[in-house]
Amino acid sequence: MYDISKIRADFPILSREVYGKPLVYLDNAATAQKPLCVLDAMRDEYLNVNANVHRGVHYLSQQATDLHEAAREKVRQFINARKIEEIVFTRGTTEAINLVASSFCESQMQTGDEVIVTEMEHHSNIVSWQLQAMKRGIVVKHLALNDEGELLIDQLEPLISERTKLISVAHVSNVLGTVNPIDEIVEIAHRHGIPVLVDGAQSAPHFKIDVQAIDCDFFAFSGHKMYGPTGIGVLYGKEEWLEKLPPYQGGGEMIDKVTWEKTTFERLPFKFEAGTPDYVATHGLAKAIDYIDSIGFEAIQQHEQELTNYCMEQLMTIDGMKIYGPMGNLSPLTSHLLPLKDAVVSFNVGEIHHLDMGTLLDRLGIAVRTGHHCAQPLMDRLGISGTVRASFALYNTKEEVNTLVAGIRRVAQMF
Repeated sequence: MYDISKIRADFPILSREVYGKPLVYLDNAATAQKPLCVLDAMRDEYLNVNANVHRGVHYLSQQATDLHEAAREKVRQFINARKIEEIVFTRGTTEAINLVASSFCESQMQTGDEVIVTEMEHHSNIVSWQLQAMKRGIVVKHLALNDEGELLIDQLEPLISERTKLISVAHVSNVLGTVNPIDEIVEIAHRHGIPVLVDGAQSAPHFKIDVQAIDCDFFAFSGHKMYGPTGIGVLYGKEEWLEKLPPYQGGGEMIDKVTWEKTTFERLPFKFEAGTPDYVATHGLAKAIDYIDSIGFEAIQQHEQELTNYCMEQLMTIDGMKIYGPMGNLSPLTSHLLPLKDAVVSFNVGEIHHLDMGTLLDRLGIAVRTGHHCAQPLMDRLGISGTVRASFALYNTKEEVNTLVAGIRRVAQMF
């Protein structure tokens, strides 16, 4: 049984008030709240175990190192990577994508070589490649989407050329909630000998990830969107690819031997982890994974899908409502089948500006995101400046959806 009251009790912030109203937190695609078990674990480490990891011979350093490396193993299990050497800790999805863009382009691409992204990407998966285009003369191409917010997969193969070196794609759109057919994309890419990077920032919190089953070459995600701390993320990379790529940054931890003449680098994954890692945050991430596992992804996915479907059904009863992205899964969830739309509902109402809607909802205690959501090319494709976005987590309820809908009606009446 999905005990929502017990789950919500694990997140004290959900019981606070905003402007004298009970908080309705629907901005989970930006960042999720943290359960007490995560906060307690991090506080305990700072109080009792705090010491820099690796190389230290004293007890606290070894204890902190053990927790840090146990977190790496926890992440490996979480996404079913083959080896811990394939798990690189970063500051988040953005840094993970930048790492691949920098190191891959430096070692695997030449002027005129191409990377393919999609029209629905977060800026992290656009600007990272554009920076490399400015530095190295690579070409950034994009795969279009249809009016329903789904990728035109039949146009992917014609987009590929002999100069295409990598495809980088969001698993789930942070605006549309579209769950992209990653298996099909990977199959097409690999048929042409092209590796694939998957931006998993919006998928890792919501359904089970198996990087071996997906067969992607790189997979990036963030801790703070899956109930862990900010400033910690993960880059998974197949060992054969990580071995080929040069370090992203230089400094302590990532070296083997330094002389004035030459530096040699550490083995994987430490080659990509320059400087002191956020070893307390990695411990917090491990506890967040434990928390997710204690509830179970099947239960989480079913709960969030029911909320998403319910939200869309209720919103469509409002005059002037426009919802962006797939609408085809307004039916009971099939547990073994991924949804077309996941935990995100972006919308506008009539001529009401998204910022006005979000500001007035905030005065009712309802936290939603407004604007372009770091996806301006997608906004251009949709012909709008931005949307209001409600995004769900494992602790949200139908009652909160009802509060959102009532709030939108109230705002709409004002206009």
